[in-house]
Amino acid sequence: MSLENNWIGDVGSMRNELKRQSHAITDGPDRAAARAMLMFGDDGLTPEDLDKPIVGVANTWIEIGPCNYHLRRLAAKVKEGIRAAGGTPLEFNTVSISDGITMGTEGMKTSLISREVIADSIELVCRGNMFDAVVTLCGCDKTVPGTVMALARLDIPSLTLYGGSIMPGRFQGEDVTIMEVFEAVGVHAAGKITVEELDDLISKGCPGPGACGGQYTANTMATAVEILGMAPIGSGSVPAVDKNKDDVAFQAGELVMEMLAADRRPSQIITRRSLENAISSVATTAGSTNGVLHLLAIAHEANIPLTIDDFEEIRSKTPILVDLRPGGRYVAADLHEAGGIQLVTKRLMEAGRLHADELTVTGQTIGEAVASAVETEGQDVVRPASNPIKPTGGFAILKGNLAPDGCVIKLAGHDRTLHRGPARIFEREEDTFAAIKDGTIQPGDVVVIRYEGPAGGPGMREMLGVTAAIVGAGLGEDVALLTDGRFSGATHGFMVCHIAPEAAHGGPIAILRDGDTVVIDADKLRIDVELSDEEIKTRFEDWTPPVPRYTRGVMAKYARLVSSASEGAVTG
Repeated sequence: MSLENNWIGDVGSMRNELKRQSHAITDGPDRAAARAMLMFGDDGLTPEDLDKPIVGVANTWIEIGPCNYHLRRLAAKVKEGIRAAGGTPLEFNTVSISDGITMGTEGMKTSLISREVIADSIELVCRGNMFDAVVTLCGCDKTVPGTVMALARLDIPSLTLYGGSIMPGRFQGEDVTIMEVFEAVGVHAAGKITVEELDDLISKGCPGPGACGGQYTANTMATAVEILGMAPIGSGSVPAVDKNKDDVAFQAGELVMEMLAADRRPSQIITRRSLENAISSVATTAGSTNGVLHLLAIAHEANIPLTIDDFEEIRSKTPILVDLRPGGRYVAADLHEAGGIQLVTKRLMEAGRLHADELTVTGQTIGEAVASAVETEGQDVVRPASNPIKPTGGFAILKGNLAPDGCVIKLAGHDRTLHRGPARIFEREEDTFAAIKDGTIQPGDVVVIRYEGPAGGPGMREMLGVTAAIVGAGLGEDVALLTDGRFSGATHGFMVCHIAPEAAHGGPIAILRDGDTVVIDADKLRIDVELSDEEIKTRFEDWTPPVPRYTRGVMAKYARLVSSASEGAVTG
């Protein structure tokens, strides 16, 4: 279908047939006022612009931190591509919260909540303006799933473009990412580095724009969304400052116009099988535990049944093939040099862990899209299927009397599968961090942080400050941690998150006491406290739900609406 010769109707009422929705805003004498407002002087659109399909460009740009800082530049290139292909782009912005900046503070509670606000705001602007298609730009953690959730709801021709990873910094002759900066807090508290060395590391941890550089949440989700089919294959692993990133953005603008002509929609791309592909990508890259939460949420928005048990079924058959931090050796820029997400996807196909016939935004199947993946000679970032790092994926789903509805344990980067020890109870993250710094956490302890769940927090804070401090203090091999909150993708060690039901909703984690013996057995997929059912029942007779921490505003609204982490912590 030509984008330049696609008119329908009689003389005097002709309209571009690709203006499937926007014609209701822009066309005909009755829409004179709308046209006048869109054609405001020299800064507005022209009549010719309004006769073309209107394409939204949803930007998550902020100048707070490196992750999304460069998205203005990429949005300009996306718009150039849309115009070159016969469309009229209209850019708008939505929110973003930097996890790395807010980590360990009350502000971190806004991070997961922002995922819903991002999805809601994109949906509202696109529905309100009746865009014919949309491109979303994302970077920091919650912007990736938030944008895809919105596209699943809208179901118009659309794609998402990831801004790309930051390059690594260099400190004392080694590549470093933000993970090393977080862990250096514990190292410094243990007296192993000087304050001058810490300051030097701080200055080198983030050398430019782009999302955090390991297979942390942003890169995990960028990988998953590309393998899901909702981002152009080959786009996600191109780093933020790579000379080819502008071309990737321009091509995304062209591609969305081709999708509009073909009427290719998210409902054709996001399927049960493509979601299984995305889950396999999280498993094989030993990616962030947040991948479980976010893919459950995307499935919910696409109205596709998916449960936490499905993740265990898939990861148990999917080997770890990609050697990325935090559990491995390499950073995202190394993956790009090795062959990128295309090579990862090809390896999944070779391992029999990819539904190769699933459609992608390009119109190709995922199998067709990666058939020509190029592997850099001598690379060892992505292993062959015959030589996995581990035979099963980098996380597992546990259940037991501490998590009847399930929880997630990170398995990458260590070989421990069993921990039995006394519970050390903390009602909030800040108190835990103080205990680690003053040396009161002992080898063998099970650190329990509760009332940090989706409703109880509210907002389900990530615990990277705490988990990094444990590792930095030299306790990573001797201490376990469990929480109804979340972990950063940079977390590694014997850590359990997303305990469900959460404490605020009467989950058994609420009645744990100091000294209770907790057993975490990843081989048996169990997490239990050594208490009888009768004792647990008796303790609940003395338990009362906590008073909500927020009673007004977005935090209170979220706490009232949000579902369990085992269901994706969604609000609708």
